[in-house]
Amino acid sequence: MQTKQVLHSAAALTLMLSVLAVQPVRAAQTVIKIDGSSTVYPITEAVAEEFQKEGKGKIQVTVGISGTGGGFKKFCRGDTDISNASRPILASEMAACRNAGFDGTAVVTGPRIGAKGVEYYELPVAFDALTVVVNPKNDWVKSLTVAELKKMWEPAAQGKITSWKQVRDSFPDAPLKLFGAGSDSGTFDYFTEATVGKAKASRGDYTASEDDNVLVQGVSQDKNALGYFGYAYYVENQAKLKAVGIDGGKGPVVPAEATVIDGTYQPMSRPIFIYINKRSAERPEVKQFIEFYLKNAASLVKQVKYVPLPALAYTTALEHFAKGKTGTVFNGQAEVGVRIEDLQKREGKL
Repeated sequence: MQTKQVLHSAAALTLMLSVLAVQPVRAAQTVIKIDGSSTVYPITEAVAEEFQKEGKGKIQVTVGISGTGGGFKKFCRGDTDISNASRPILASEMAACRNAGFDGTAVVTGPRIGAKGVEYYELPVAFDALTVVVNPKNDWVKSLTVAELKKMWEPAAQGKITSWKQVRDSFPDAPLKLFGAGSDSGTFDYFTEATVGKAKASRGDYTASEDDNVLVQGVSQDKNALGYFGYAYYVENQAKLKAVGIDGGKGPVVPAEATVIDGTYQPMSRPIFIYINKRSAERPEVKQFIEFYLKNAASLVKQVKYVPLPALAYTTALEHFAKGKTGTVFNGQAEVGVRIEDLQKREGKL
């Protein structure tokens, strides 16, 4: 009798373990994993919420924030399905995606890695007006030239440009407190390219974070602070921040939907993107999510205070996705002052 009970218990335990072993695999097929840019996060999060409502919770979409660079590290390892990016994929990241799964002569494939590594779709989803802000109590700054921003932020400024008066003689001799994107942020890459003239060229003695909310809090609490981040974070917090007009050579222009659309807010206007793992896109729930994203982006982008692309741009992106047009249309580096319609005529490369 005891032997039969032991055998019965063993059989039940084996059955339970086999069920538990199968369940995570089944659950993974209904989870879409997204990570990357904090700038793109509000858009993708809004899309994910609406998509999950429509699907009545049958498909789970997780959206993380690790910065554009941090997101690409995960994406090119095959850890995520989609990567939010506030700048194009870099040459080093393209190489990481190509080499994913390769170990010497062996090729290791997984649910998100194919024989060619990680192939991807590059889809623009909105415009961002990268916004320079100061504290509302700052009564001396209304606008800055690109040259003045360079003077503040270039590597040579580290430990030397520490007072507002050193930026412009008419400014007070008050300490210059800087808040900006961390080195894993695409906003960091774009800002340094646009102001200093070289991506990632920046002084290091400033308060850095990939989380824009940290930067908002820092500038809002210090009269002498200046920071930069995506437009949506400024709009959501404009009661405690003041946007600075940027003079790119034709007079100061403030960030706004109108100045982004008419092209006058330069060089701080930029397209922002999502990258989709091609292998992941073969899953019906991911394909469904991307189609939902592009069809609803215009209204949701505006809802979270970014600037939508022209309607034709979303239609073209859908066509590229449907036709399997993979790769990046950039040359492995950030570009300043690009137009969406020109980008979508280029051929992608991996």
